[in-house]
Amino acid sequence: MHPRFLRSSLAFAFCISSAAWGQSAGPQNAPQNGGDFSNATQPTTKVPKDVILVKGAWASASDSVTPIPESGNIVNNVYTNQYFGLTYPLPQDWYQKFQGPPPSDNGRYVLAQFRPTDTFKGAVRGSVLVTAQDMFFTQMPAANALELINYSKDHLPADYQVELPPEETKVAGRSFTFFAYWSPATELHWYVLATQIRCHTVQLAVISRDTKLLEKLVLDMNRMKLPLEAGPTAGTGGGAVPVCIKDFAQGENVLERVDAVLTERRFNSIPVRIIIDKEGKVKHIHFLSAFPEQEKAITDALKQWKFRPLLKDGQPVEVETGIIFGRVPRPVMAPQSNPVSE
Repeated sequence: MHPRFLRSSLAFAFCISSAAWGQSAGPQNAPQNGGDFSNATQPTTKVPKDVILVKGAWASASDSVTPIPESGNIVNNVYTNQYFGLTYPLPQDWYQKFQGPPPSDNGRYVLAQFRPTDTFKGAVRGSVLVTAQDMFFTQMPAANALELINYSKDHLPADYQVELPPEETKVAGRSFTFFAYWSPATELHWYVLATQIRCHTVQLAVISRDTKLLEKLVLDMNRMKLPLEAGPTAGTGGGAVPVCIKDFAQGENVLERVDAVLTERRFNSIPVRIIIDKEGKVKHIHFLSAFPEQEKAITDALKQWKFRPLLKDGQPVEVETGIIFGRVPRPVMAPQSNPVSE
């Protein structure tokens, strides 16, 4: 499809708006015999007798009530993520095949992936991938969703080509950055929509060889619901959720601090998101990646921290921020030259 025609088609799609890792919900008639669209991809395994499994670094939270990014689920074919305030009605005859993995230690989440069922009538199939990047812990030189997408565009692998450069658009009444690229070798196209919510870059990427299908999937996203704060350079919380502030847990903001005693010699970074209540106490702890003994030591320490309350319009508000314990990862440095041509 010619880029100019593609641009005009997308502009029409984006103008139509409406009131937008979770638990998988496969279709009742999904195939059971393996293959790309089967939900039976791995045999049941048992732990051998007298074998002890040692848990590695994993994600966890201090309570099961407070929403966390990976706690999305599907009910009645609608994906809902309470943490991001996002709902996404799946296209007809689509389902979630896999649960997402735990977040990486640089704050990368795979929240959900949707694919057509075996009853899908389209000639060419595709997929929808929902991801989030925690901007507190990203190693990329970007401070918000717009900068992250621009960086991605400028650093595509050499065998990918930009179809449409990043531009702001409206989907479901909210601002997104739209970006399209493709692989000439595989003839696959990626349409990427990105916005920022609670200091995370939330991306919805639709992937297929059929650009008509991609345009339809983007148009269907107008049925999503998102919080008012969503935007490529906005999305810093507030209102019904805590205000998210990078590097809040340092300097004069910290009134009392107890260092975590990490007895095991490990060399992993331990990214932690915390919510500070209106009185300056830590009320919620979310470990993106930590070993069990690290989790306990850091939790014991953080419960003793005391922060200066943050005031908005003269009233104290809750704050969400991030802290890295253990080894601090090195940031990704931008290369001097860019071999990708548009």
